[in-house]
Amino acid sequence: MMRGLLKCITAILFFSGLIAPAAYTAPLSGLSSSRQILSDSIAAAHPAFEERVSERELMVKEDIENYPNLQVKNRAVLEAMRRVPRHAFVPEDMRPFAYENRPLPIGYNQTISQPVIVAHMSALLELDSTHKVLEIGTGSGYQAAILAELCNTVFTMEIIPPLGERAAAVLAELGYEQVRVRVGNGYDGWPEEAPFDRMIVTCAPDNIPEKLLEQLAPGGRIIIPVGSQYQTQYMVLLKKNKNGKVSQENQYPVRFVPMTGEH
Repeated sequence: MMRGLLKCITAILFFSGLIAPAAYTAPLSGLSSSRQILSDSIAAAHPAFEERVSERELMVKEDIENYPNLQVKNRAVLEAMRRVPRHAFVPEDMRPFAYENRPLPIGYNQTISQPVIVAHMSALLELDSTHKVLEIGTGSGYQAAILAELCNTVFTMEIIPPLGERAAAVLAELGYEQVRVRVGNGYDGWPEEAPFDRMIVTCAPDNIPEKLLEQLAPGGRIIIPVGSQYQTQYMVLLKKNKNGKVSQENQYPVRFVPMTGEH
């Protein structure tokens, strides 16, 4: 009963755009100062994958597969959500809440998105294993891990150095060797690795960044929240056809932290 009530409250907050980021500062230690980090291969499966499995199963069943008005049925995405240990990506004092369907603070006025949004954005990309993906807004690294379960090559950018470095460390520890993390300005994209088959942006710019559109391959997709911090934001799906023409589909109202950086 309590879980069902929480889900209803979360749905109301989300669709009315009232969920706002909370501040939390977590201690950092032993992290690389490199501005580009390649996750190292971990031979043995990390024990976090075997922890709290039943909670992830329940999260997927109740809060993703059967979420009101935003159900996700993509089997590969659902399996990725069942597999990736969300609790490994949040500060220790937030771990008891890791499998609740709500955003959680990760420090520096940033949040990890609620699971249903992570799943729905991933599903809208229509990924396959051959796609090269660019994520803007690494944050905790959780979305990048979900992407890495679905395709072989993931590039992710974070503008806040301590967050990018911490996410790289967690991704490496969990064995996501196909994820490359860069600390930098997401408005610039990652031009030397372009074009990208898919892009996902987990922070909201006021307008769609032109450089990202330029780095999207023909036939590619971008999923991105768009709108200022103090106005209604919308989740937007962009598709570039083989002739380079871009179409736009507004999906639903959302509330994301603002995209920062020079542009």
